[in-house]
Amino acid sequence: QVQLVESGGGLVQAGESLRLSCAASWGMFSIRTMGWYRQAPGQQRELVATITSGGTTNYADSVKGRFTISRDNAKNTIYLQMNTLKPEDTAVYSCNAEYQYYTGSRLLEVWGQGTLVTVSS
Repeated sequence: QVQLVESGGGLVQAGESLRLSCAASWGMFSIRTMGWYRQAPGQQRELVATITSGGTTNYADSVKGRFTISRDNAKNTIYLQMNTLKPEDTAVYSCNAEYQYYTGSRLLEVWGQGTLVTVSS
């Protein structure tokens, strides 16, 4: 089973930057789409950004132009560069990965444990 290890959260001031990392374990499976989601207190989890194994990206409108998702397939790792952070970006950020054991098999998904990002005003 795939395991995800996240890192990079913390406390920053508005306008500053942070970079999150999410490393997937290796095994007899192929990682497909990976992404970041966030959940602020009292709110539902929402998509932040996703990236396919081929590098196609998708962003929430609220982070377009400020956040950049990237992927290193050789390391099974994705990154989220967050610039010009705002207090409303404060949330627990969780990594998600879709994977298959072989082409055509059922697409499975796994979540990381989450990392807290706090942006003070």
